[in-house]
Order: sequence, then structure tokens, then C-alpha cells
Amino acid sequence: MAAHPARSGLARGLRFADAGLVVVLVLLVVAGSVTSDAFLTGSNLRNILVSSSVIGVVTVGATLVIIGGGIDLSVGAIVALASVWATTLQTQSYGPVVMVLCAVLVGAGAGLVNGLLISYGRLVPFIATLAMLVAARGLAARMAENRTQLVTQDAIKRIATTDVLGVPALVLVLLATGLVGWFLLERTTFGRRLVAVGGNSEAARLAGIDVRRVTASLYVISGVCCGIAAVMIMARTTTGSSTHGSLYELDAIAAAIIGGTLLTGGRGTIVGALLGVLVFTTITNIFILNNLSTDVQNIAKGAIIVAAVLIQRRTGTRSSPAPT
Repeated sequence: MAAHPARSGLARGLRFADAGLVVVLVLLVVAGSVTSDAFLTGSNLRNILVSSSVIGVVTVGATLVIIGGGIDLSVGAIVALASVWATTLQTQSYGPVVMVLCAVLVGAGAGLVNGLLISYGRLVPFIATLAMLVAARGLAARMAENRTQLVTQDAIKRIATTDVLGVPALVLVLLATGLVGWFLLERTTFGRRLVAVGGNSEAARLAGIDVRRVTASLYVISGVCCGIAAVMIMARTTTGSSTHGSLYELDAIAAAIIGGTLLTGGRGTIVGALLGVLVFTTITNIFILNNLSTDVQNIAKGAIIVAAVLIQRRTGTRSSPAPT
């Protein structure tokens, strides 16, 4: 059976966007190798991948939410809350397994609150998740009494220092999360439904899709990703803190956008979003190696985001079917 023309054209466009990001990465690697002798060293390339891992996991969940027509501004705050809650349990003599489960469940719970407020409470996603951002940060600060809590469990710390066949465990966690996100989006009925909801929620409802359930599920998935990221950041920093995840929401949304995800929903790929994370992390790494200020980094990132949105609008206009 032949593929639907519009779907085939969309797929080609998304794959073209992913290929374009690969070209950008190659150019960045060339630029990095030219500007710094330290760029192509094994330790630096490892650092880029590890630095991409935590925000990459958050981006997987945030990308699914955006494809489904939503937005999640609370991801960074949920990461902080999950890390503080888990390290608080540690002070009560709970082990690493309970800490990991706690972080994931706290993330899922916060995501569920977001999903229920948006789906059944009919709050605008921007408002609901903004409220969660403020509330989760406040709760995390109150639980930790505005102090950084140290991780003393060796099993948690080893997550950041262990390699499996030469690959850092944190990178493997990112790959596993990305693979699950890709499979969910590309190979399941749920994935087709969330794309339909993001493209036109009313049409999806009329087609028999439970829009509210799909939307709520997306925020739970995003929360679970935040819980996983909280465990990863606890391992990397050996701390739980209300300041963890600062500006993660902006980084995740920006990576999804330059990866080809439409802010209006209905289009995007997990592969593109993760390539977007690598682009931003590589740019940051190059700037650090060349002792360029954070201000210059932010200007460059802002320019890239604007360019990505303009390209999306241009390609979106070209790919729109002519009226009949």
C-alpha cells in the first residue's frame, strides 16, 4: 500500500532537517579542531557527550510534549525537586534504589499534576507549567532549607564514573531514553495519536482519540524524564540542590526547535532534538576552549534559534498543500 503523499513529504522534510543538523555538527567539529588543539582529544569529546546526557534526557520528554501541542516550562524545577527529595530520603537512611525510585516518582507525580491541570482543568500549558516551575523550586528550597545536600551513596556516584565497553554510563542512559522516546513516537499507536493531537486537537477528538488522556500522558512522560535526569545530575555533582536544572526548560525547548520540532505541535523527531542538544553543547564547548564569554555564547545560541524558526516557517510554507 502506497504511503500517503503528505506523510511521505513530511517524513522527507524531517529527515532532511536531521541531515542538515549532522552537517552543522560536522562544521562545528571542523571549527573546533581549527580553533583549539584540545577539541579533538578523547577526553574533550567524552566531556561533550557527558555534558549532553542530562539535558538530552530532559529534551526527549520536552520534545514529545511540544509535538503533542503543549509546552513544559517546569522541567528544570522538577529536576531540582526530584534531586532534593531523593537526597532528603538518603538522610533518613534509605538506600540508592529507593532514591532512584523516589526521583522518578516525584518527576512523574509533578508531570501528572501538570497534565491534569492542562487536560482536565483546562489551564493553558504555559500558565500551568509556569506555576509548577515556581512551586517546585519553592518546595525544593524549603525541603533542603536552602542548602545543598550531599550524596553519600557510592552506588549513585558510580553512575557518573562507570563506563560500559568504554562508553560512559550517563551517555548510555541518554541513548536508552532516546531510543524509548523514538520508538514511542515512531512505532506505536500512542505516537500517531500524539502527533494527531498536536496537529489538530479538535480533528483528533472527532476521530475518536481521547485528547485529554494523551495530553496528560505526555506530561507524565516528561516528568519521568526529569526524574531520570535528576538521578544523573545527582551522580555528576554528588549533590541534590534546589538550583539544579536552572534554565533547562529553555535549553530543552531550544534544542527541540532547532531539531525541527514545531512549537505549534504536530511535527518533530527525537533524533533531531538530540542532534540539537549536541549542537548547543558543542558550541558551548568550543567557546569555553577559546575563553569566550558566556554573553557571546548566549548571543550565538539566540541567533541559531531565530534562524531555525525562520527556516521552519519557510519550509512549512513550501510544504503546505495547495488549496483544492
